[in-house]
Amino acid sequence: MHRYILRRLLLLIPVMLGVSFIVFTMMYFTPGDPAVMMLGESAPEHEVARLREELGLDDPYLVQYARYVKNAVVHQDIGQSYKTKRLVFTEISSRFPNTLKLAGLGVLVAVILGVPTGIISATKQYSLFDNIAMVLALIGVSMPNFWQGLLLIIFFSIKLGWFPSSGFDTFSHMVLPALTLGTSSAAIITRMTRSSMLEVIRQDYIRTARAKGQVESVVINQHALKNALIPVITVIGLQFGYLLGGAVLTESIFSITGVGRLMVDSIKSRDYPIVQGGVLFIAITFSVVNLCVDILYAFVDPRIKSQYK
Repeated sequence: MHRYILRRLLLLIPVMLGVSFIVFTMMYFTPGDPAVMMLGESAPEHEVARLREELGLDDPYLVQYARYVKNAVVHQDIGQSYKTKRLVFTEISSRFPNTLKLAGLGVLVAVILGVPTGIISATKQYSLFDNIAMVLALIGVSMPNFWQGLLLIIFFSIKLGWFPSSGFDTFSHMVLPALTLGTSSAAIITRMTRSSMLEVIRQDYIRTARAKGQVESVVINQHALKNALIPVITVIGLQFGYLLGGAVLTESIFSITGVGRLMVDSIKSRDYPIVQGGVLFIAITFSVVNLCVDILYAFVDPRIKSQYK
């Protein structure tokens, strides 16, 4: 198990290099001049040229990327914000807890709504509950997060006044953002849980357990659900990474001071180091979550644990 974890951690190195290369390339060829954005359109040409030289923007593309990777690996320095002059790591680490908390609450909402609904839909296949749940799941998958967030603000904040429309300080502030992120993932988890459960409950050992007189709740919870969890856990892990990326728009809609909102503001102001650092942070978190999901397989299915050995 330890060798497997170490090998997966080492694989993070090429992943991070690939992510940094793609993001750096995209930002490099994006129209707009950071020096002009910082000094203003009416700034003198010699001041713009001086700032570009100071920031190293005049260097060739490969030189800039090599310098970025060298500073990140050797000095653990992923740059300095063009706008605030603060270290990128400081800017992101101060906001990353809110993004992580938002994604975690979204996953919690998705699991609480999705897994029980999928189990009931599978055990009551083609019933009224199953049909309604699948229609709602289809709507949840199809509905964009930013549009759903605006609808929730209009209905629950403006019309009813139950929850605040912005901020992330108290529990009441967290309800609408968590629902906005979690419901779309809950729809996907519902469909996957239902599909996996339907495949398992038709197996011979489930019929044998019922023939022996086992209580239906024991058959479903201890025999069927445990064997149907592997694909469900995979989807939950992938959805967590999706929610980290989806938090970008959700944070902007609900005015949450997280990495997503910081990246959106940085894209507008051409603050390249912040954008690159934010994407790297999210990529690292996503990779670590996938590693945790793979390790969790071993505790759910002993057969997978024997493969690790």
